[in-house]
Amino acid sequence: MKNNKIIDNDVTDEDNSLLKSQWYILQTQSGYEKVVQQDLLKIANSGIGISNLIHEVICPTEKHIKIKADGTKKEIEKKIYIGYIFIKMIMTNQSWFIVRNIPKVTGFLGTIKKEKGSKPIPLTESEINPILLKMGIMSKPNYDHLINKRVQIINGSFVGQVGRVSLVDYEKDKMMVEIELFGRATPIEISFSSFKEIN
Repeated sequence: MKNNKIIDNDVTDEDNSLLKSQWYILQTQSGYEKVVQQDLLKIANSGIGISNLIHEVICPTEKHIKIKADGTKKEIEKKIYIGYIFIKMIMTNQSWFIVRNIPKVTGFLGTIKKEKGSKPIPLTESEINPILLKMGIMSKPNYDHLINKRVQIINGSFVGQVGRVSLVDYEKDKMMVEIELFGRATPIEISFSSFKEIN
């Protein structure tokens, strides 16, 4: 993927290779999340039209045990986000139009105003990764190799600072990094989404 930008004007199939597949939140009528998911998967698996632009569609659920009146237990799946599904797609004018006009879809959540209307805002890694982890679609990253290695902080109060990783805390999804502050090594805590590795 050479270019992460969403192109505003209509793109041809050749241009689609320049675009990045990103996660978006799609709002649906309540109770129709699975129906919309199936409709989108049919399009994605059809091999025609925008099928090459839709890569994943998930309706996050979690398992619960329901106890019936007779005392028997039954495992049921409950939707985590009622009225929402998540779609990983390449956003073009064509894919945006088709997806938002699927029956029972009310639109994309989060839009940014553009000259020619509004466009959906993709989710950041720090927003989608916890959902993918919870669903078992993604495995938890391993940062043990970074102990005593240098990283650069990419957001927050210390953006641009370089420090040495001293601790990785998987329970909090954070790491301790020692940066130089006022001429001495000072430990600070940062999230896993707040750094980049330095080679």
